[in-house]
Amino acid sequence: MMEKENKISLPLELGMRVRFLRGERKISQLELANLAMLEKNYISDLERGRRNPTLLTLEKIAAAFDISLSDLFLGLGNATSSQSFFQSLEDGI
Repeated sequence: MMEKENKISLPLELGMRVRFLRGERKISQLELANLAMLEKNYISDLERGRRNPTLLTLEKIAAAFDISLSDLFLGLGNATSSQSFFQSLEDGI
């Protein structure tokens, strides 16, 4: 019998991606919030997978990182564990 893989929810994957990008740029949640014209608490909730952002909010976050919206989504939708997700980010997917 095959074991089910633990799939990470898309909001949590997105939050992990935002946290990764923020860490790469060495900016705080507050700095990102200011750049994206959002509240710091919103960024915190987003990074923990507790928000389901609108397209407009995602555009603001991508612009704050100076990346395209499609680049914001790189690697999302196929992670089965945080380890494999972070490995895909490190590999540049």
